Amino acid sequence: MNMNATLLGQAIAFFMFVVFCMKYVWPPIMEAIEERQKKIADGLAAADRAAKDLNLAQSNASDQLKEAKRTATEIVEQANKRKAQIVDEAKAEALVEREKILSQGLAEIEAERNRARDELRKQVATLAVIGAEKIIERSIDKDAHADLLNKVTAEL
Repeated sequence: MNMNATLLGQAIAFFMFVVFCMKYVWPPIMEAIEERQKKIADGLAAADRAAKDLNLAQSNASDQLKEAKRTATEIVEQANKRKAQIVDEAKAEALVEREKILSQGLAEIEAERNRARDELRKQVATLAVIGAEKIIERSIDKDAHADLLNKVTAEL
C-alpha cells in the first residue's frame, strides 16, 4: 500500500466518523448542554427573584414592626387614660362616701348631745326636786325658796 491510499482511506474514515458523531452523538450532547444552561439561567433568575422577595419581605416586616409599635403605644396610652379615669372615679366615690360618713357621724353626735342634754335635764330636775324636798323639810321660808328656784331655773 501506498501512503496516499492510506491517507485517503484514513480521511474517508475520519469524515465518516465526523458525520456519524454529528448525526448521533452531537445532538444529545448539545441537548444536555442547552438543558444545563437553561437550568443555570433559571436558577440565577430564581436567585434574583428570591433576593428581591427577601428585600420586599424585610421592608414589609419593618413596616409591620413599626405599625405594631405604634399600635402598642396607642394601647398603652389608652390604658393609662383608662387608669387615670378609674382613679378619678374612685376618688370621687371616696369623697362622696366620706361626706356621707361624716354627715352620719355628725348626726350621731348631735343625737348623742341631745340625749345627754335630756338626761342632764332629767337629773337636774331630779336634783331640784330632791333639793326642794330637803329645803321643805328644814324650813318653810318662801323668799329663800323663791331665790333658790329662780337660780335653778336660770341654770336650766
